[in-house]
Amino acid sequence: MTTGTTPPLAAFEGTWQVTRQITDHRAGTTALFEGSAVFVPDETGLAYHETGHLHLPGHAPFVAERRYHWRVQDGALHVDFEDGRVFHSIDSARHEATHWCDPDTYVVHYDFDDWPLWHSRWDVSGPRKAYEMITSYSREAKDSR
Repeated sequence: MTTGTTPPLAAFEGTWQVTRQITDHRAGTTALFEGSAVFVPDETGLAYHETGHLHLPGHAPFVAERRYHWRVQDGALHVDFEDGRVFHSIDSARHEATHWCDPDTYVVHYDFDDWPLWHSRWDVSGPRKAYEMITSYSREAKDSR
């Protein structure tokens, strides 16, 4: 996965269509998330709210959501959990970050080569988890900034 240039924070503002494939290496299954994400300016950056339907093999789809906060500090793009805890930082030179959530390790790679289409790939490993999560973000037709 290549990396491209990190867009400025303001370029993320607005509504994005989100498609995510989650491959569980231990179970040998693949789940699919389809929904949207909205980046809304606030006093320190952008509030991120994602909502959609998660399709797990053998189960009826259900509503899933997540919230983060994106901000710029010291030249790096930071992604925090909604409660303010640090999640990870995206350095403009490497577009990769690691988050350790005892006892599992989360490594993310961002790809901005085809902006405004962009992707993230999470590789999660540890004693409790082993999966890959690939997410594609594209502008919704009504939000063609």
